[in-house]
Amino acid sequence: MVGNPEDIYLLNEYELYWRDHFDWLQQSGYALRPRYKPNWVPSWQGTKRRPGDFEDSRDCEVPVLTSAQWCSILTSVQRPVVLDATRVSDKEMVLLKRIHKSIHPYEVGIGQYFSSEALASDPRNHCCPVYDVLHDPADENTAIIVMPLLRRYNDPNFLTVGEALEFFRQIFEALAFMHEHHVAHRDCMTLNIMMDARPMYPEMYHPRSPFMKRDYSGKAKHYSRTRRPVKYYLTDFGISKRFDKDDTKPIVVPIISGDPSAPEFQEDKVTARNPFPTDVYYLGNVIREDFLTVSRPDLYSNLKFLYSLVGSMVRKDPATRPTMAQVVKSFEQLVSKLSKWQLGARLVLHTDDSIVNALKYVHHLYFRLIPYLLLRLPSLPSPKS
Repeated sequence: MVGNPEDIYLLNEYELYWRDHFDWLQQSGYALRPRYKPNWVPSWQGTKRRPGDFEDSRDCEVPVLTSAQWCSILTSVQRPVVLDATRVSDKEMVLLKRIHKSIHPYEVGIGQYFSSEALASDPRNHCCPVYDVLHDPADENTAIIVMPLLRRYNDPNFLTVGEALEFFRQIFEALAFMHEHHVAHRDCMTLNIMMDARPMYPEMYHPRSPFMKRDYSGKAKHYSRTRRPVKYYLTDFGISKRFDKDDTKPIVVPIISGDPSAPEFQEDKVTARNPFPTDVYYLGNVIREDFLTVSRPDLYSNLKFLYSLVGSMVRKDPATRPTMAQVVKSFEQLVSKLSKWQLGARLVLHTDDSIVNALKYVHHLYFRLIPYLLLRLPSLPSPKS
C-alpha cells in the first residue's frame, strides 16, 4: 500500500524532542518555528498547493556528522542535535545545539571559555560564540547551547582572490588563537568552519532553505563578500581538548575526526600523540581540498602561490609541520607581496579555457573590479571588529 506522499513533510521521529520542549524553550526566551508547536496543523492542508511551497514544511537540519558526532547519535534516537530558533528579546535568529554532557564533557566549558569577556573582545578570536546554556529540566545529562545562526563558509561562492585570502587569514588566525590558549580543536575540517553571513543578506535567509528569504516570500538576495565583509568561525568543540599552559607538548589518545586522512592515523589510530600538529594538517587539508586540488574542475588555478605553505601544513611527518603561529606569519608575508589588482582578480576555475577566461575577465573587470576600486572597497574584505 502506497502512503500519502505528503507524509514526508510531517514531523519525523527526530523532531519530537523539539516539539516536546517547545513550551520550555519559549519560556527560556527562544521561539521555535510554528512547525514545532504541540498543536501544529500543517498550513498546506486544505489547499491545492505543494507542501514544499510552505515555510512550515521545512524540517530540522540533519547535519552531515563527523565520526565523533555519530558516536553520540548511536546513544540516542533523538536527532538532529541542532535546530534554529528566534531569540524572543530581539527577534535575532540563533542556533540551538543539544549536548550529551557524558559524551562530550568539555564542549560547553570550552565554548564558554572562548566566549568569556576576556577573550571575546580579542579580534583574533573566531571561536563560535556561546550566548546561553540551557539545562534540560527532564534530563540532567542534556544541555542546549545557544549560538549565532551561521552559514557554510563557502556558500555563496568566493568571487575574488582577496575574498579567498581573507577567509584563509581569518581561519589561520582562528586556529592560532585556539592553540595560543592551549586548546586543540581536533576536528577543524570543512563542515566545522562557518561564517556569519548576515552582512551579505539584507533580508535574512531561511535556515533550512538558505536560498529563500526568512519568511519564504521569495529568493534571498545577497551582496558579495567584498561589498559586505563577513566573519568566519570555527565551530563544534565536541572533541576539543584544553591543556595546562605549562604542558607545551601535550600527549593525548587520538579521536578520529570528520577528516580521516591525517597521515599519522593511517597505520596507528591508538598511540597517544600531540594533537596540535594534527590540527595544522586538518586546516591545511581544508584549503588543499576545497581550493587547490587540480583534479577537481570546480576549484581554482590562480592560487598556486599557496602551494608551498599548504604543502608544509600537510606534511606526512607531524614533527615537520609548522606551528599555526608560523603559518600566520608566513601567510602574511605572502599576501604582502600581492598588489590590489592581484587581490581583486577573479578566482579562475581549472575548467576555464582561453575564450571563457577572456569573457569572464571582461565581465569581472567592468562589473566588479572597477566598481570596487571606485568605491574604495578593501581588496581584503575584513569585517569591522
